[in-house]
Amino acid sequence: MSAPVTAPGTDLAAPLPRAAGLALDLTGRTALVTGAAGGIGRACALRLAAAGARVRAVDRAAEGLDALAGEASGLPGELEPRLLDLTDLDAAETAAAGADILVNNAGLQLVRPIEEFPPDVFHTVLTVMLEAPFRLIRGALPHMYGQSWGRIVNISSVHGLRASAFKSAYVAAKHGLEGLSKTAALEGAPHGVTSNCVNPGYVRTPLVERQIADQAAAHGIPPERVLSDVLLKDSALKRLIEPEEVAEAVLYLCTPQASFITGASLTLDGGWTAH
Repeated sequence: MSAPVTAPGTDLAAPLPRAAGLALDLTGRTALVTGAAGGIGRACALRLAAAGARVRAVDRAAEGLDALAGEASGLPGELEPRLLDLTDLDAAETAAAGADILVNNAGLQLVRPIEEFPPDVFHTVLTVMLEAPFRLIRGALPHMYGQSWGRIVNISSVHGLRASAFKSAYVAAKHGLEGLSKTAALEGAPHGVTSNCVNPGYVRTPLVERQIADQAAAHGIPPERVLSDVLLKDSALKRLIEPEEVAEAVLYLCTPQASFITGASLTLDGGWTAH
């Protein structure tokens, strides 16, 4: 019998203590982060600003952006909140002009069987999570190519590598994002631009928290069993990953030591894909 991965009585939902972060000076670099008002995007925006970058924090949630700007006050870098709905694809492409670092993070989720999945929601998910990243990359590349340096980091998911039932739009979008990221890597390599995906398992974010009720209904189980029996069922490490852990992976892909990593998918899945 294998040893338990957590001590008896451990709260699987409890956050871990924060560790020391990577050291990287991004002074003079401009980073754009989508979905920056909360969750992974918020953690990435703050981490990049802490490294000295000028961060364009893009989201459609004005209140969340205001709160983020307050949190970023006093950091070495600057944070510029930008209110933007990514379904406005032309505006998204324009917003990316001049970015040295692009973090495609924004996402949404709906858990429904395919035969019950609303086509308009499917379309919106693909627009925000696949077409908008394409337009953002398209808008950012001329500047990156011009200076022979750029970093594209696409926040994918374990669902970019594996599928789960009832998540047709999300899984389709993340699988598409993986292909887009690899294509950008091949095209960008001669110009000093890398493109990679970061693939976390279930992260402690509002998006995941909202899934619990949907998953409980879809699987016919109480909400308290969703974390252990559904979300973490295939993970060897039985805990949620913290947004700050994902942000450190994003920052690592911007370091000189990661300059040979491109077209890759960096899994932070607790062993899910080891099955």
